[in-house]
Amino acid sequence: MRFLAGQSIAIRLAVSAVFLSFLILLIAGLILSALYREAAERSFDARLLVYATDLASDLVAPGDPAERALGSLGDPRFDLPLSGWYWQVGQPDARPRDIQASRSLFGAPLPGLLRPDEPWHFGEIRKGYRQGPEDRRLRILERDIDLGEEGRYIVRVAGPADEIEGDIRRFMVAMSVTFALLGLSLGVTTLLQIRFGLNPLVRLRGAVSSIRRGEAERIHGAFPRDIAPLADELNLLLDTNREILERARTQVGNLAHALKTPLSVIVNEVDHVPDDVAAKVREQAAVMRDQVNYHLDRARAAALAGTLGTVTEVEPVVDGLARTFGKIYRDKDLDIGVRIAEAARFRGERQDLEEMIGNLVDNACKWAAGRVAISGEVARDGERARLVLRVEDDGPGLPEEARGTLKRGRRLDESKPGSGLGLSIVSDLAALYRGSLDLSRSPLGGLAAVLDLPGDAA
Repeated sequence: MRFLAGQSIAIRLAVSAVFLSFLILLIAGLILSALYREAAERSFDARLLVYATDLASDLVAPGDPAERALGSLGDPRFDLPLSGWYWQVGQPDARPRDIQASRSLFGAPLPGLLRPDEPWHFGEIRKGYRQGPEDRRLRILERDIDLGEEGRYIVRVAGPADEIEGDIRRFMVAMSVTFALLGLSLGVTTLLQIRFGLNPLVRLRGAVSSIRRGEAERIHGAFPRDIAPLADELNLLLDTNREILERARTQVGNLAHALKTPLSVIVNEVDHVPDDVAAKVREQAAVMRDQVNYHLDRARAAALAGTLGTVTEVEPVVDGLARTFGKIYRDKDLDIGVRIAEAARFRGERQDLEEMIGNLVDNACKWAAGRVAISGEVARDGERARLVLRVEDDGPGLPEEARGTLKRGRRLDESKPGSGLGLSIVSDLAALYRGSLDLSRSPLGGLAAVLDLPGDAA
């Protein structure tokens, strides 16, 4: 069953249960039908044997066998022409006129079960199917009677085989209906068992999903003995992850304090040196501070990227940034439009999302002639949700050859002030979250920055 390789456990269990139940019911049906056919033939043969025994008792009565009156079997069907119920008594090599037969045979011979060259044993009873008058299939029973000096006689009694087939057919219909109802009951029962049996896994999946969406910090609830160890291990993994993150935050904070304090001391001490030297030291100290902040932020983001349970609403963040940059660039009288899907959520830290969008919006406002558009939606990548954010402007844009160049500290345009870290920061942060930043030409005429990040649909 290779087609089930990628299916869920519930589907695999349901399909395998239905297949095996059908196979078992089919085998049981074949066995029961064979047993019932055997029982039906045995019952029919018993009736024929009663008639044959009655004819044999008349045959062995005192007197000449050829002159005895046979056939008073008490069944009127033996007197109805071609009724399907026949009897015949005669010696193996007797002429047709010396053979006694029921009126129902209407002068036609009743076929035997043995070929002339086949051996026979005295007293044996033979049963089988043959084609009789009007090409009708008959069930025939024949019995040998040895009368000593009077010779060997063969008693044959036949009945219509369609009575056996009709009885078997009625049984098959009743059995099929019964097995169909049984199969339906088994199917419904199996589905209920699967639903009941897999319910703890469904609850565990829901608990993990709640942690991923930031709605819970641990897996709560009682689970069966088979699944409880898995839930406990996941809780231990979450606790360990939080401890590692806390240590990372502490180390980053300690490093920031250890580096920023000497830089502040250096900047303060340059007041006592010549102006040209002081300016150079201040310039380099500012560069060092920017680089320290950059790498410390990247270290913090790398530690927090993809953390379970960290989810940020996108719309409030974008709205706040739009208002902030609207005030910063009020002299340009920019039209900053925001269109964010209500269900859009970012699986990551709010501070990182603010930094990424803030850099993109700042860049767009810096170059825009009068309009900036910010949009966001949630797309599906299989079972995963992706957050797609677009920041566009109506400025001059970027040449195509420059759009793929995002290096830290390298400015894509020298005509505007800045450290050159903005787009590089966004690209690096997006990569830490296994996302991407793509630059293209906007329908507004300027640059379109498309940010693809892990999302979560509310």
